[in-house]
Amino acid sequence: MTIKATPIIKDGCLMVRGKVVLSRVPQNILVSPASNGSAFFGATSPSPSSRHVFSLGVLEKYRFLCLFRAKIWWMIPRVGKSGSEIPMETQMLLLEATEESALNDEVNSSETSTDNTFYILFLPVLDGLFRSSLQGTSENELHFCVESGDANVQTSRALEAVFVNSGENPFELIKNSVKILEQHKGTFCHIENKKIPAHLDWFGWCTWDAFYTQVNPQGIKEGLQSFLEGGCSPKFLIIDDGWQDTVNEFRKEGEPLIEGTQFATRLVDIKENRKFRSSGPDEGCTNLHEFIDTIKEKYGLKFVYVWHALAGYWGGVLPSSDSMKKYNPKLVYPIQSPGNVGNMRDIAMDSLEKYGVGVIDPSKIFDFYNDLHSYLASNGVDGVKVDVQNLIETLGSGCGGRVTLTRQYQEALEKSISRNFKENNLICCMSHNSDSIYSSKRSAIARASEDFMPREPTFQTLHIASVAFNSFLLGEIVVPDWDMFHSKHDTADFHGAARALGGCAVYVSDKPGIHDFKILKKLVLPDGSILRARHAGRPTRDCLFEDPVMDAKSLLKIWNLNKLTGVIGVFNCQGAGSWPMKQEAEEIPAAPSGPSSLSGHVSPIDVEFLDDIASEDWNGDCAVYAFNSGSLSMLPKKGILEVSLTTLKYEIYTISPIKVFGQNLQFSPIGLLDMYNSGGAVEAVNCIIDVSSYTIKVNGRGGGRFGAYSNTKPTFCRVDMKEEEFTYNDKNGLLTVKLECTGNLREIEFIY
Repeated sequence: MTIKATPIIKDGCLMVRGKVVLSRVPQNILVSPASNGSAFFGATSPSPSSRHVFSLGVLEKYRFLCLFRAKIWWMIPRVGKSGSEIPMETQMLLLEATEESALNDEVNSSETSTDNTFYILFLPVLDGLFRSSLQGTSENELHFCVESGDANVQTSRALEAVFVNSGENPFELIKNSVKILEQHKGTFCHIENKKIPAHLDWFGWCTWDAFYTQVNPQGIKEGLQSFLEGGCSPKFLIIDDGWQDTVNEFRKEGEPLIEGTQFATRLVDIKENRKFRSSGPDEGCTNLHEFIDTIKEKYGLKFVYVWHALAGYWGGVLPSSDSMKKYNPKLVYPIQSPGNVGNMRDIAMDSLEKYGVGVIDPSKIFDFYNDLHSYLASNGVDGVKVDVQNLIETLGSGCGGRVTLTRQYQEALEKSISRNFKENNLICCMSHNSDSIYSSKRSAIARASEDFMPREPTFQTLHIASVAFNSFLLGEIVVPDWDMFHSKHDTADFHGAARALGGCAVYVSDKPGIHDFKILKKLVLPDGSILRARHAGRPTRDCLFEDPVMDAKSLLKIWNLNKLTGVIGVFNCQGAGSWPMKQEAEEIPAAPSGPSSLSGHVSPIDVEFLDDIASEDWNGDCAVYAFNSGSLSMLPKKGILEVSLTTLKYEIYTISPIKVFGQNLQFSPIGLLDMYNSGGAVEAVNCIIDVSSYTIKVNGRGGGRFGAYSNTKPTFCRVDMKEEEFTYNDKNGLLTVKLECTGNLREIEFIY
C-alpha cells in the first residue's frame, strides 16, 4: 500500500503519511493542496474580524522544535512534546515522526529504525493582508492566529494561513518548503536567488559595544589604529547608532534622563551630527565625506556601513523638523498585538506606545530612503545596517494593516539600496516577524538573534544556541548574521569558534586597544579575509529536538560545509543561562551554576550533504581533525568519536572525505590547522598520475600550518613551485607543511 505524503483531514484527524498528527480537527478547517505533497490550511469564521484565533486540533506525543518571538524583535527556540508547550508568536513548528508500516500501526518505538523517521513542518505565513502565527493551549490544542493589525481590515476566512509539508531530511524539507512558498506567494525570495554582499568575506569592526551612542571620529580612528598595530585590520566598518542628527524632546537640559525616553529620540536631518561635521582643528576632518575617505585610505577599509532605523530613528522622525516636513510625517502611537504583549514586554516598545513615533507618510517613504542613501553614498558610505524593523508591524492601523505597511517599507528600502549602493549592501536587524521574513525579496543578510551582550554572563550560551536554531528557518531566506562579539572577553573563544562555523560575517566590537589577537588570527587571514563556510551553521539532525541550554545532558552540535570538507562544532551551553519564559512555563529549578562536564559523540554522518562535496567513488571514509586537541582520526561515514566538554568549552572537527588515487594512495586535505574552520582554506584538490609518480595538487588560502591526511609519506613537497620542508606522522598520517603568511591562493604539491 502506498502512503501519500500530502496532508489530509480524515475522520476529524490531520493525517500525514498515514500518521495522525492532529486529532479533533474542527469542521471549519480548510485544506488546499499545494505542490510536491504540501498543503495550505485555513479556516472560516461566522463573522469578520481583523484578528481571528482558530483551532487546528490537538497535538500530542510528538517531539517538536518551534521558533517563536519571545520579544517583538527576536525569535528563540523551544523544544517539547505537546501542544501546551508551544508559545504564542510561534513562526515555525517542526515535528519528528516515525512512518508506520501500512500493514501494522502497532510498531514498537524502541525497535523502530531512524531510517523511517520523517519530519512534519508547519509554517504560518502571510495570507493576503493578514499574517499568521501558531500557539498552543493548556488542553494541547494547536491554534493559529491571523491578524491584519488594522481594525478596518477584516475577513471571515483565511484560506492559506498555515503551510504544511513533510520529508525525510529536515534540512531538505525546510529548503524545499521555502522554495515552494517563494513560487506560490511571490512576495519574497529564497537566499539562492539573492545577491550576496561582498563584505561577508572580510573581517569587520562595529562601533556599538566600543562606544555605544558616544561614537565619534577620533574614537574610530583610535580603534582602527590599534587593530593595525596588532596586525589584524578590519576591511569593513559599521558606524553604529550615534552618528545621526537627533533630538530627545523629553529630556530637559541639565536634568537626568527619564528612563524610556531615549527610545523616543527622533531624527532631525538625514545628514550627520556635529561630531562628524567637525572633529576639531587638529584632526583635519570637517565632514563625513572627508572622514570616510581618510579612514579608507589610511586603514585599507573596503566597506563602510552606517546604522539607521527603518523609521529613521527609534522614535521615527521629528514632525516639526524643516528637513523632514517634505515627507509628511505625523505622530503615531504604536498598537502592539496580543501576541507581542503575551510573551515578554519590551521597554523600547512600551516607551514608544507612551511617547509615539514620528512616522513618514508611506507614499513618501521611498523618497526618504532615497534622499538618505544617496546622501550617504555621495559621502563614501557603501551600505547600511537598518535596525528596529519590527516596529512597523505596530503602526499599521489606518494604513491598510501591518502586512501592507511592512511591505511598503521593505520594497522602498530595497529599491533605494539597489539604486544608491553598488552592491546589495544591506544588513537587516530586529526583523524577526513573518511580515518582514516573507516580504524579503532582495535583503540578503539579517541578524539572527538578540544582541551579543558583553556584560550579561548568562546570555552567552543562549546567544549561540538561538542563532544556530533560528538559522534553520532564517538561513533559507537570508545569510544569518551572528552579531559582533568582543575578542577580549571571557567567552571570546567560544563566540569566535561559533562564528567560524556560521557561514556569516565575522566582526567584533572591541574597544580601542582591547583586543585578543590570538583569537582574531584563528578567524582572519593576513589580508583581512575570512574562511567563511558555505551555508548557515545549523544544529545537527540529532540536536534539533534537544535543549542544549537547559536539559543538563545535551551538547550543541553545529554543522556546515566548505568546498571540499565538512565541519562540526561541539559546544557545551549547559549550566550558564536559562531560556526566557522557560522556567515560568514549566516551573523547573534553575540550571546549576559553574562548569558542568558533558559527553557526547560526533560522526561524519552529522554533516548533511557531505556526499555532495566528496568524489563520486567515495566509500564513506573520512579523516577527522580535532582543532583543540590536534588529533587526527580515520572514521567510516557512520563511525563515532566521543567528546567531553565542560561548560563554555568547545571542539571543532574538520571532516574530510578521503580520496583514493590509483591503487592505494589515500589523501584528504584538512586545511589551515591553526584556524577554527581549517577546511575553509582548501579550494581544490587534484592528482596527476604518470608512470613513475603521483602529484597531488592542493589549492589553499592563507598562511601557517597546512595539514592533510595521507596514508603514505610523500617524497617531497612544493609550494608555488618551490620545494619546502614538511613533516609526516606515520602513526596517524598527518602531513604538515608551513606556508608563508599571505591571503593569496597557494599551490601546494605533494609528490609520491
